[in-house]
Parts: sequence; structure tokens; C-alpha cells
Amino acid sequence: MSARLPLLLRQLGHQQLPPGPARRLRELCSSSSNSSGSSSSSSGGDDPEGVRGRRLQDGQAFSIRGPGSPEASGTDSIVREVIHNSKEVLTLLQEKNPAFKPVLAVIQAGGDSLMQEVNQNLAKEAGLDITHICLPPDSGEDEIIDEILKINEDPRVHGLALQISEDSLSNKVLDALKPEKDVDGVTDVNLGKLARGNAPECFVSPLARAAVELVEKSGVTLDGKKVLVIGARGPLEAALQYLFQRKGSMTMSSPWATPQLQGKLQEADIVVLGSPKPEEIPAAWIPSGTTVLNCFHDVLSGKLRGGSPGVPVDGLVAEENLRLLAAALRIQNMISSGRRWLREQQHRRWRLHCLKLQPLSPVPSDIEISRGQTPKAVDVLAKEIGLLADEIEIYGKSKAKVRLSLLERLKDQKDGKYVLVAGITPTPLGEGKSTVTIGLVQALTAHLHVNSFACLRQPSQGPTFGVKGGAAGGGYAQVIPMEEFNLHLTGDIHAITAANNLLAAAIDTRILHESTQTDKALYNRLVPLVNGVRAFSEIQLSRLKRLGINKTDPSTLTEEEVRKFARLNIDPSTITWQRVLDTNDRFLRKITIGQGSTEKGCSRQAQFDIAVASEIMAVLALTDSLADMKERLGRMVVASDKDGQPVTAEDLGVTGALTVLMKDAIKPNLMQTLEGTPVFVHAGPFANIAHGNSSVLADKIALKLVGEEGFVVTEAGFGADIGMEKFFNIKCRASGLVPNVVVLVATVRALKMHGGGPSVTAGVPLKKEYTEENIQLVADGCCNLQKQIQIAQLFGVPVVVALNVFKTDTRAEIDLVCELAKRAGAFDAVPCYHWSAGGKGSVDLARAVRDAANKRSRFQFLYDVQLPIVEKIRTIAQAVYGAKDIELSAEAQSKIDRYTQQGFGNLPICMAKTHLSLSHEPDKKGVPRDFILPISDVRASIGAGFIYPLVGTMSTMPGLPTRPCFYDIDLDTETEQVKGLF
Repeated sequence: MSARLPLLLRQLGHQQLPPGPARRLRELCSSSSNSSGSSSSSSGGDDPEGVRGRRLQDGQAFSIRGPGSPEASGTDSIVREVIHNSKEVLTLLQEKNPAFKPVLAVIQAGGDSLMQEVNQNLAKEAGLDITHICLPPDSGEDEIIDEILKINEDPRVHGLALQISEDSLSNKVLDALKPEKDVDGVTDVNLGKLARGNAPECFVSPLARAAVELVEKSGVTLDGKKVLVIGARGPLEAALQYLFQRKGSMTMSSPWATPQLQGKLQEADIVVLGSPKPEEIPAAWIPSGTTVLNCFHDVLSGKLRGGSPGVPVDGLVAEENLRLLAAALRIQNMISSGRRWLREQQHRRWRLHCLKLQPLSPVPSDIEISRGQTPKAVDVLAKEIGLLADEIEIYGKSKAKVRLSLLERLKDQKDGKYVLVAGITPTPLGEGKSTVTIGLVQALTAHLHVNSFACLRQPSQGPTFGVKGGAAGGGYAQVIPMEEFNLHLTGDIHAITAANNLLAAAIDTRILHESTQTDKALYNRLVPLVNGVRAFSEIQLSRLKRLGINKTDPSTLTEEEVRKFARLNIDPSTITWQRVLDTNDRFLRKITIGQGSTEKGCSRQAQFDIAVASEIMAVLALTDSLADMKERLGRMVVASDKDGQPVTAEDLGVTGALTVLMKDAIKPNLMQTLEGTPVFVHAGPFANIAHGNSSVLADKIALKLVGEEGFVVTEAGFGADIGMEKFFNIKCRASGLVPNVVVLVATVRALKMHGGGPSVTAGVPLKKEYTEENIQLVADGCCNLQKQIQIAQLFGVPVVVALNVFKTDTRAEIDLVCELAKRAGAFDAVPCYHWSAGGKGSVDLARAVRDAANKRSRFQFLYDVQLPIVEKIRTIAQAVYGAKDIELSAEAQSKIDRYTQQGFGNLPICMAKTHLSLSHEPDKKGVPRDFILPISDVRASIGAGFIYPLVGTMSTMPGLPTRPCFYDIDLDTETEQVKGLF
């Protein structure tokens, strides 16, 4: 054993103290250090009690009389054994967790420094850290509670001890203490577990344990003895009674002021003094030979009171012995606390309280169902799935952001299974991919008891108020509360809008100022004198470095260097960065800006895009850290200069500001399903004009939280030819994650449309072909399903078809679809009834997905990113869409040449194409063949990391229909409840 503990004992003995308990403690330490040689050798490498070879139980008391030290005697040898064994256990824990080091916080109000010194040295000997929070002796209840609450929420601290007077240990103080950090065992939770005989799962008072240990060490057999605990109060009194009773003693408790005290003292074999004996109580009442302990609460608070004058000393267990052993046992509790904390960090099946559903028939509206279920408090949900208190930021009662620090904590955790939900080519009504996603995770977790997480995109408010409505799922498979899901959420899209438009303003402002100022005037304004000093900002120094100007003093630049630095020379005709708004507004598709007299003729044609089409949204969805996001934002190309070179956000000096606006948006949003299972809602790029997938970060965090046997189910927008292709070729390249299963969603009504059924229009009742059985239409339309299965197979991932059943579907139609899907190569095909029954209606789908996930995935990308841009576009067009070839416009070819020359030719492709057909023509259903795919334009999202060709005519700003959804949306001003969302 290390020599530090004997050294501590010697140091304590060398300091001169007046007579009294503190001096006796140091004399004890001094005398025990003289025998440290034999004790330390006996507890060295012999592994007493076989610590290295046995499984330790949380809260289990370590033996203090191991066979390795039969000759050990005295309190110091017991202390050494406790500390030695604690150190052995910590060493075992650190073998698997090298960075782990428990921290004990001690809140101390007044008291001397002796106990601090004892705590610090024992902690150092055991290998843990300790911090003392020293408060003034007269600190009030509120001051103590404030410190407790800070420590409760500090993830670096694994144990908290209170060295305060018994008078300060009020119920409010005890209630503030977190039971899992209560290493002194004073909270109701720990005392209750002790009372139930559940000591391995709780912390036991080290002071009470020390009392029992020392009585036994003195040679007294406790079984059958009468123990009188006198003058003790609160947690200490309770712990003493429970521990002595566990040893077979008959335990009584009494205050000093009781009429029969003398008789009780005469009958007792052991007397435990919980407070000093009042002078009016004769010492003779305690018979000679009775074992007596001074077990005051203040023993561990730094306030030795000098014992109880007149108490017979022949059977007295010294107070200072008790103090030293209690301090060591507290260290032992700390190691147990650290072990429990480590266990909580490891994967386990969630102890999730799922919410019960009581489905009604007919099924009520989505918002009625949502409002009829009371969600769990989000902090409760977070704790159930293994999130720590400091890893969430709560927004109201039902939403929270999750901090990215979680990824570092769980970096060694194995990922769960990764499932993608895609679909066939949809009708304008959508086919229920979000509903299937929610139904699947409800089935996995609430019914099969498997950890699972849904990861969804945040919906744009454009479609919510336009024609499509919300995107929280539907029926009994929803994210709740649905109005919070669909409206604002935590403000991520607003942050994107603000950041996007700040960059747009910076572009036009820079053009204006460069057109109206000389090089010198422009430079002086970009690098102004502040308090007589001119200095470059950090982002300006970065620009100088990119320009090859290795100078840091603004006064040393030459005229040519000033010109190069100050002028971006943006060519207005090449600006690709547009302003955005999260509202469907067709009249912003083409506008003229800069018409005010103060803009001095710098007007140009521009446009607004829908906010979710912003490249910043794509950056948010594809980034994997705050640092990576900052780099991506800086790399965004907004235009070219007059020499044809790219101009970036970094050149405009706005990268840092964009990152500030996005610092909270990068954190995934935690919500829950109707059955109380967890959901991440994060990022929301459209799939037709962007890459159409939720964030990489949400997926990565969820994969860690579910553990190796769990499932993360994420959704790709629109059909498999759109969202799934981009998920594989763009998102999986960015994340490095490999999917295990594709769930392909189909509906009978969409298959009938592909089989030649009449057109489907949102807001117009379905025609009879879709509400009555029509086997032929279904059979003919399954060609689209078969094609989408083949597309998934191009990537080597097993496919499970989920047939989202509507009430008008017949058994014959359902059976036909499932049979044809299996013939086309699907691993399985399952009808799903989650809309009407919740997770219970998708249990068969969950089982099929679980089985498919056990099949080896042979995942591969569709193309090599090193291929020329044109060849990558052609590969997607031919292999995925079934086109004969592609046709590039002159504008598209020019852009491809420019991007290749600028060094962006090795990026993946994000096709902007209609989602209503495999071809570029929305009315061509089924599986169109032999068509030429027209590429009208090509744009670059360099920050996000892809090139996006525009197929045919694609609008990036939707319009409102004749009768938008907002006609039905209203607010009850009495209850403040939203009405009309669907």
C-alpha cells in the first residue's frame, strides 16, 4: 500500500494541539502510524477478500478483517483495509474506463480544518478527487440548499457530503439532496431502502456503520444484545437502529429527557450516545462494563465536542476512532457511487414508462387524439432513456434540446440498428411514411420492449398552412403535442431564416459599398481605428492567409494587398444565394431588390426560397459537430467574382455570426410519441429541392442511446427514388453510418394511381376507383412498388414493405400487394394498422424489421464521387429513374464546367426533381421508360457538400392553393388551444 496514509497519520501527530478530542485524534493517528509497516504490507498485493476475482455489488460493505491481515488491530488497520479495498475497486473500474475519476464534494459550514485534511488525504490515498465548498459558520438554510442544487446538477461530481451542524440539517436541506449522490445516507430514499433491507441499492450512513464496526471490533457480540440509542435524531437515529437490528440486537431509542431513562440504561448492554450527556444525568446510571459510543452527528462536521464527561471509560469507544473510520467509509460509499454512475452510462434496456392507448372507432381527428393523451414531462422521458440532467435544455413541458456533449460521453457505446423508412412514388396526399415510422417505434418499444428511437424532420410551416397540413404522423401513431411539433418547435427554422438572410444582406451590402468607395476608404472602414489602434479581426486574418498575405499589422499592407483584401468584386449575375421565408408565397418567386434611393442604383432581380430550401438547412442536417458546422457555413459559395473564382461566406466575414445564430439549432429536439417513446425532431430539408433527410447528429445520438440491440428509425422524404437515394449517396457519405434495413411504405390508393387510376388532388374527395375494390388497378400499379424495391437493392440493403392500410382497402387487395412485393425481392411485406390501433397495429412490421436487421447488409454506394459531374448525374438518371439518357441545357453545362474548374467536381449529386413521378413529368405514373431527363440548371451547395442539378422546371418557393389549410386553423381564446391542424 502507498506510504501516503501512514505519512498522513504521522503528520497529524506532529502538529501541536491543546488537550481534547482533536488532539486525541492526532495522537491516535500518530500511534497507528508506528504500526503502519505490518498493516500496509498485509494489505498490499495479497488481494484480501479476492477483490480482483469477484463481482462487486453496489453498496456492498467491504470486509475490514481480510485473511491477509490476521494480526491487524486498532482503528488505523481497519481504516487501511477500507481505503485499500476502495482503491482496489477503483482500479478495476478504471481498467475499463481509464478517464474515470470519482469526485466527492463536501459542503462545510464552519468547523476546523482537521476534517478537511483527513478527507483530502483519505481521498488521495484511495485515488479519487475531493472538493470542499466552505461556507461561513452562520450560513442559512437557503445558502446551503443553493450549493446543494449546484452540486446535484454537476455531472463531474459523483458524491455529496454535508459537514454541517445537526441543527442545520433541516428537512428542506435533506429534501434538496439528490439520493444518488447522498454518500452519507441521510435522504429519505436511502433510509427507506435500508429499512426494507435493500442495503446493496442504497448508501448507508458511514457514521452508523463505523459505530457498528467498532463495537464488533472491540470484541462484543451483537446478536441478542440490548442496544440503547439515546439523544440521537433524524437520519442518524434511524440508521443506527436499522444496522443494529440487522445484527440481531434488540434496539431501543430514547431522548435524554425521559422518565424511565435510568432503568433503560441499567438494562442496556450497549449505549450509543447520539448527543453529549447532559450534566444533570448521573454518569453512575451507566453501569461499569457497558460498551459506550459517542456517536454524535457533529463527529463528521469538524466540531468535536469533547465527549460526555463522567461517562465510564472502561467500555468507551473513542470518538476520534469513530470519526476516522466514518471518514474512510464515506470514501467507500464514494467508490460505490462512482461505480453506479458508470453503470448508468452503459447501455441497458430502458426503464421506460409507456403511455397507454385506448383507440376509438371511428378514429377521431389527429388533433383530438393528440390532445387526448397527456405526454410525460420531457425531463422524465430524458432520464428514462439515459440522458443526464445537464445534457438537456428544456423548452416548456414537452420539448427539450439535447446537448452534443452526449456523444463524447457515449463514444465507446456500440451503435444500434439503423432503419430507413422510404416509400413508393406518392400521391399528392402522401402515403404515411411518418405515420409508419412512429407506428414502428411504438411497436418496438411499447409492445416488444426493445429500445427504439424515431428521427424525423421538422416540418415547414409553408405546407402546414398551405395544402399538405402537418407532419407529425397521424391517427394513433403521432408525435405529441402535434401543435408544438408543427408550429415553431424550438425555433430552429427561424434561426436558419435569420442566418440565411443575414448572409443575403451581407452580399448586397458589400456590392453597394465596394461600388461607392475607393480602396483606401473601404479598407479603413473594414479595419477601423478603435481607441487609436487598428487591428484585424480573427476572420479577417483568415482571409489574409487565404490570399497569401502573411501580415498581421494593418499598416504594413501594400496598395495592391489592400485592394486584394478589401474588394471581393462579386459579379451580381452569378449570385446564387437567395433570401428565404418559411411561408408559401408564390409572389416572391421573382422580385427586384435595391430600388430605394439610398441603394444608389444597385438593384437586381432576385427571389425568395422556402426557408427549408436554404443551404444552411442542409448544413444543419449533414454536420456532425459545432466545429464542423462552422467550417461548412464558411465554405458556402454565394457567388463568383469577376474573375470566375468562388466567393464564400468566409470571404464576407460572416461565418462567426452565422454560427452564433445557429448554436442552439444544432442541438436535436427531443419529443415523444403517443405511447411515450422517444423521438428526435431535427432539421427539415425538402426531398425534391434538397436532400430530404433529418439530421446526422440526431441519428448518431439516437444510435448511442438505444444501444447495440436497439433500433433507430429515420425517414427519407417522398419516394425511394428521391429521399432514399439521397440518404444513401449523400447522408451516409457524410455520416459514415451504414443502414441495416429499408422499410418501403406503400398504399393501395397510390398503387391504384400508378395502375392507371384517375388523378388525385389534395382537398378533393377520392374517386370510387380508390374507395372500392379494384384488383386490376392494384396489380397494374405494383410495377412502381417493384421498381422501388429494385432501387433499394442497388444499395445492397434488405427491404421490408410496409403496406399502410386504409379502411377502404380489402383483404384481397392487401394480400395481392404483399405477395407481389415478396416476389419482387422484398425480405417481407406486412400490412400495418398503426393509424387505427397504434403500435399494437405494427407489431408484425416490427418483428419483420427485427428479423431483416439480423440479415447481413451488403451496403454500397451507387457511384464513385470521383466520377465527372455529368457521369454521376447520368448514373442516377439511368439506374434509379430508368431514363434513357440526360440532356443538359447550355446553362447547366456552363455551371458544370465552372464548378469543375473551381474544384467542386468530386461532390455527390442531389437531384432536384418532382416527387410525383420517376421521370421529370409529374403526370407520368407507374414506371416511365425511354425518356430523356432534362437538366435545366446546376447549382452548388459547397458548405453542405453536394452539387444539385435542377430537373425540368423546379420551384423552390411553393404557392398557396385556392383554399389553403389556414381556413380551418384557429385558436380558442378561452383555453388557448389550437384548432384545425391535421
